[in-house]
Amino acid sequence: MINIRPVSDLRNKYPEIEELVLKEDEPVYLTKNGYGSMVVMSIEKYSELISQKEYDEYVENALDEADREAEDPNTKYYSHEEVFGKIRRKLNGVKI
Repeated sequence: MINIRPVSDLRNKYPEIEELVLKEDEPVYLTKNGYGSMVVMSIEKYSELISQKEYDEYVENALDEADREAEDPNTKYYSHEEVFGKIRRKLNGVKI
């Protein structure tokens, strides 16, 4: 369940917010004058979020590199038969 609280609850009901964030492992969305202001979350949740962001950046960079390689006219492409033929020969103990 999404926890939305006024920012004043951070001051007035800190123990409740702390329990939601730490014990129930839920972020708390704070509003000011009816509009979203900030999110309070545990350090562990934040670390997961940062790790996910870093992972997403890694994937994005890998995809960019694959695009550049695909555009390179010197890139060698292998057919399905070539790839799986090599794998079959290796599994059967044939030197490649």
